[in-house]
Amino acid sequence: MTAMKIWDIHGGVHPPERKELSNRAPLQPAPLPKRLILPLAQHLGVPAEPCVTLGEHVLKGQRIAMASGFVSAPLHAPTSGVISVIGAQPYPHVSGMLGNAIVIDSDGQDQWIELHPQPDYRQLERTALLEIIRQAGISGLGGAGFPTSAKLTPPPTQQIRTLIINGSECEPYITADDLLMREKAAELVAGIEILAHLIQPQDVLIGIEDNKPEAIAAVRAAIGERPFTVKVFPTKYPSGGERQLIQILTGEEVPSGGLPADIGMLCQNVGTCVAVHDAVLLGKPLISRITTLTGEALARPMNVEVLIGTPVNELLAFAGLMPDRLNRLIMGGPMMGFTLPSLDVPVIKTTNCLLASTLEELPPPPPALPCIRCGECAEVCPASLLPQQLHFFALGQEHEQLKAHHLFDCIECGACAYVCPSSIPLVQYYRAAKGEIRELEHKHQKAEHSRQRFELRQERLRRAEEQKEAERKARAERAARAKAAQSESGPATTTADAAAVAPAQKAGLSETQKKLKIEASMAQVALKKAEKQLATHATAELEAQVADLRNAAEAAQRALDAAMQEGASASPSTVNDTTAKKAKIEAAMLKAQIRKLEKLEAPDDDQQAELARLHQQLHEAEQALAAAQSAAPAPAATPAGDEALKKAKIEAAMLKAQLRKLEKLEAPDDDQQAELARLRQQLHEAEKTLAAAQDAAPAAPAKPAGDEVLKKAKIELAMKRAELKKAEKAGAEEAELSRLRDALAAAEQALHAAEDASAKPAPQLVRTAKPGVDERQRALKTEVAFARADLRKLEREENAEPAALETARARLDQAERQLAEYQDH
Repeated sequence: MTAMKIWDIHGGVHPPERKELSNRAPLQPAPLPKRLILPLAQHLGVPAEPCVTLGEHVLKGQRIAMASGFVSAPLHAPTSGVISVIGAQPYPHVSGMLGNAIVIDSDGQDQWIELHPQPDYRQLERTALLEIIRQAGISGLGGAGFPTSAKLTPPPTQQIRTLIINGSECEPYITADDLLMREKAAELVAGIEILAHLIQPQDVLIGIEDNKPEAIAAVRAAIGERPFTVKVFPTKYPSGGERQLIQILTGEEVPSGGLPADIGMLCQNVGTCVAVHDAVLLGKPLISRITTLTGEALARPMNVEVLIGTPVNELLAFAGLMPDRLNRLIMGGPMMGFTLPSLDVPVIKTTNCLLASTLEELPPPPPALPCIRCGECAEVCPASLLPQQLHFFALGQEHEQLKAHHLFDCIECGACAYVCPSSIPLVQYYRAAKGEIRELEHKHQKAEHSRQRFELRQERLRRAEEQKEAERKARAERAARAKAAQSESGPATTTADAAAVAPAQKAGLSETQKKLKIEASMAQVALKKAEKQLATHATAELEAQVADLRNAAEAAQRALDAAMQEGASASPSTVNDTTAKKAKIEAAMLKAQIRKLEKLEAPDDDQQAELARLHQQLHEAEQALAAAQSAAPAPAATPAGDEALKKAKIEAAMLKAQLRKLEKLEAPDDDQQAELARLRQQLHEAEKTLAAAQDAAPAAPAKPAGDEVLKKAKIELAMKRAELKKAEKAGAEEAELSRLRDALAAAEQALHAAEDASAKPAPQLVRTAKPGVDERQRALKTEVAFARADLRKLEREENAEPAALETARARLDQAERQLAEYQDH
């Protein structure tokens, strides 16, 4: 293995390392906690979704939350126990906010699920191997926690040519990766081999700072003859940043706004490589990690392998926390970590260090002073930015200028704030500005989507309106062509011809004509059906059948024509009525068209010509109407007394309605009182007129008294039957039901008597008894319904237990069998 060239990065600082506090003791296992808090958001991207229920017992390594997107990762139980809480719990964040989490109460057994290791992973398809890593819940253990499976799936256009393993661990105090490389070098190299098999890079580079000699020796010994290269470079902060490490090891720079994959690079942390080894070769999901416990407020600083979800206060107690000396508890290192507002938060997948510092160890910074433009921040910035300009733009919320000066290339390493003589918290300004820009861009994106949806809707409405307009114009053109053809032959002639050709007036068809018309239609349908069969299968039998059907259809049509002619000659009044009716419709349509044109304020020449033509047609149509009306027989005169009686009734009813409306007023004024008196006088006169009209009108034939009695008996029977049904549904007592049944029987006898008295034949009464449903049968049916619903619910669940499904099916079978047996009895 030959040494290769090492490049340097711009800027950087050398803060006190203080790694000797925790790197002298060997790696130790943390004690099993009684309670584990597992936040659903432990990685970048979409939080996981719970797939367990309250009170459920889970085993170590069992999946308890599913990935809910491509950039997401599942969550597994770090130990066996019972799910006690699914909801808001303390979350490790500087704001002290709560986060959705799953809480497991440990049973102390620490019992594993059945594991499925894949020692022959080289025989697996690439997608299957990626799925193992994805389902193990692995996310980056050295940075922001990006899901590893998503990082290992670059776009097809990007070919990864260099795999870089990050073992630099440049931040002060943190020694978790150092101890991992020392004590788990073999697992580290095996995990690197799995990643190299997945992405097939040309080179594999392992970058380690020169302040870790034991780790360097252990990794080189574990590599052996493998084609991996260990590159040792000088200690400088922040050489462990992804972009900075790529530049140090390869001399290439990731473009602004780009990703390492854009230049064929892929970086993975050493802890992530060990997690990949555990997932593939051991079948274990990511349920623990190595965390540094350090700081002068601890009696025994160390590195521990801790279960995800372990409360921080239990870990610190294990390391000998001295509460009276604790000033700040930082999750992460002193440069990029954040102060925890509470000790009740849990360890998550990205927790690489817990720094319990004293006041003397990390004193609070002095108050910030105005920027003096010294330029120290620009000299140490590893991304070659202008921190002082970014600071001023952030203060002025000049977001476009911030983006133009590459704010999002800032890795928030804190080097600028570390050297600032004015003690300005520059990183906090940058973080706040990034958040504001992201929020504004999100709002702009939503507004843009809304605008696009609105424009698409407007376009759809415009197209629909254009289509309606085109259809309207087409209808108008067809109507114009029809009118032009009609005008050429003359409206009166057309009306007369239509009346002459009309087949005996549909409204006046006799029963014989209707029957013959139906027979002719059925004969034609049968003939057409037989002709289709003959066209498909030509046989002598079908030809004879078609000939017979054709003769039958012709005979039916001849009979229909003869009947229609007889009807036309026998009822000339019907022909004349139809002619007059059509002439009226024609005249009304012409008048409507003339009124529409006459409303135009300034008609053009074409419209004037159309108006003259319509007047001529209207004149001819009125002549035809007069001729048809004179030929039609005069309608039978309605007796004058009937008309007077009808008008008197209507007048009296209208006056009564107006009178009731005014009488409803609580405090009528003088005008309303006068109107009320006038209406009463008019109603009195109208009632006199009605009485006189009733006396003058011919007496209507009296209805037999038996008809009224029969009608009342039927109504009474229907009411008694309805009362009995209502009482049966309500579950009334037997005495009440017996009374209602007797009343129903009496009503039936009264109906029979009324039918006899009315001299009408009595209808045949058929009563069918409908057996009711007793309580036992109702309970059995309810049990069948519940059992079927529970089974369907389980069948819809993706992760339903087979045992639960079998139990639900057995329950349904038993319920159906019991119901069938009861109904048979």
